[in-house]
Amino acid sequence: MAEFAAILNAPGVDETCELRSQVGFMAYHGGNLELMTDVIASRAAERAGASYYGVVQPVPMRQHLPSIKVRPAESPRLAAFIEHIDIVVTVHGFGRRGMFTSLLLGGGNRAFAGHVGDALRRVLPAYDIVTDIDAIPKPLRGLHPHNPVNLPRQGGVQIELPPRVRGSSPLWWDWEGPGLTPHTDALIDGLVDAATAWADVDAG
Repeated sequence: MAEFAAILNAPGVDETCELRSQVGFMAYHGGNLELMTDVIASRAAERAGASYYGVVQPVPMRQHLPSIKVRPAESPRLAAFIEHIDIVVTVHGFGRRGMFTSLLLGGGNRAFAGHVGDALRRVLPAYDIVTDIDAIPKPLRGLHPHNPVNLPRQGGVQIELPPRVRGSSPLWWDWEGPGLTPHTDALIDGLVDAATAWADVDAG
């Protein structure tokens, strides 16, 4: 069995595809692997009326598959998602020393990355929103043509989120809610604004 298909068929793994507009959100390293990425992507998609594809791994599973091996040929749901949408926001998590307040916006559609970056700067002024592709570490740029972020008709933007903005860093050790942390809520607000504004422009 191919690697991605094996992950999808592992016990407890949840694969979800929800088709709405031609703007999509994707989080295929969700659940226990890159914490909160699926929650962020799915909530932004629902609020924006956008499509959503996610793969959620249960505790204690942490099977990381490189993005270029996440292949629509191994998943009818992913294939349907990619065929349905025009453009995508792919949500990932990362952690690197010195970049705990940096959000990295890679992916092949640089105009869309700039658009999303502008929306995030308005709601997350305490973070460094990096849209200069040369300033993003090469392994996190998301430029490979087989990366799912580049498969839709207009490609997309790959967002790498540090733990702090996902609400999973020690900064939030005493957060009791209700709901998500303020930074995570603001992030989702920015993503919704970016998706809806882009859809309006594209429709016009």
